Amino acid sequence: MDRVIFHIDVNSAFLSWEAVYRLHHLGGKLDLRSIPSAVGGDITKRHGIILAKSIPAKKYNIKTGEPVTDALRKCPSLLLVPPNYNLYQKSSEAFLQILRKYSPSVEQYSIDESFLDMTGTQSLFGDPLTVANEIKERVYKELGFTVNIGISNNKVLAKMASDFRKPNMIHTLWIEEIKKKMWPLPVSELFFVGNATTKKLFGLGIKTIGELAQTDISIVKSHFGKHGEVIWSFANGIDFSSVEPVPPPNKGYGNSTTIAFDVKDSQTAKLVLLSLAETVSARLRADNVKIKVISVGIRDYNLEYYSHQKKLETATNITREIYEYACQIFDEVWNKVPIRHLGIHTSQVVTEETRQISLFDNYDYEKLEKLDKAIDNIRKKFGSDSVVRASFAQIDKIDHMSGGISREKRTVDYNKQNVM
Repeated sequence: MDRVIFHIDVNSAFLSWEAVYRLHHLGGKLDLRSIPSAVGGDITKRHGIILAKSIPAKKYNIKTGEPVTDALRKCPSLLLVPPNYNLYQKSSEAFLQILRKYSPSVEQYSIDESFLDMTGTQSLFGDPLTVANEIKERVYKELGFTVNIGISNNKVLAKMASDFRKPNMIHTLWIEEIKKKMWPLPVSELFFVGNATTKKLFGLGIKTIGELAQTDISIVKSHFGKHGEVIWSFANGIDFSSVEPVPPPNKGYGNSTTIAFDVKDSQTAKLVLLSLAETVSARLRADNVKIKVISVGIRDYNLEYYSHQKKLETATNITREIYEYACQIFDEVWNKVPIRHLGIHTSQVVTEETRQISLFDNYDYEKLEKLDKAIDNIRKKFGSDSVVRASFAQIDKIDHMSGGISREKRTVDYNKQNVM
């Protein structure tokens, strides 16, 4: 039986979800999707980038990921709204609940896009185009936002199809259609081909996906290695990956934060590292895993990035231990240039490992593990601010639990917003 795979992508997700919430829950009259608008971070906290934009904003060449200041230069009348990740998470889950009614195999690829394996469901829902239309209309009717749906024999082609003309469209890209629909496209539009790869391909005289597909694979591999084999296969519509309803285990855990001011002393930097150690270790304990490698990444005020790592003798998920190793690494690597961004990243994840007790150990690790679990339980029940280390008690500029989605992006006080 030929596979039938859908890729479903929410159009301008963050902006659409914000627009729907304002229209249907806050009594707003202005649809953000109909005017030049964008979801953007807080410039004062140096999170000032465009996270999502409306289709009218595209006419001003406003791009996701660019600084808010650049976007406003292009379009001074651009309406900016703050991000609200709690809303996005709820909207995403409502979206997934609809998709799960059509297939037991739903893979959430990101917060706003998913793959569905629809193989063998024709007798239940009809042909692929019929059911795709039903899903698209149901999402709009029940949730108020639009989606693009790509349909194909595999995941890569389905994703490519969903990126064809937007918004609120359905496209097929069956294997037999790739020469007509995909090969004429610029090679930069192929999945897994980024800017650096595009430049190298252009240097080889390869401008379109079709030209890449028809290039001898040995030539592509000689320039790009394993990655070359992957993109050559994608250009030829080859992809055997399956839709995975259960995500694979994490290979690493990490959090980082952009600091609202330039950090010029190690004491302040280590407070930021402590706040990151809190969130990273809590995630490790929540998944009941430990790590054996810790790295610290630093981006200075010149935007130069560097990092260093350390392998541990014993795997851990203890906050104090992760923090102290992070401080050791920081002392070894920091070049005294003021810091803009700090991160703690971990790898070599293990589910269980017996700790070797040393005569030179200064800590009762069993007691520390119990303490961490108790704090996790309190924070889970009463909120992350229910337990705060004394080090942060008098400091407003540093969140005591940093990294991931920053506090100001998790929710929005709409009483302070001019909802039109």
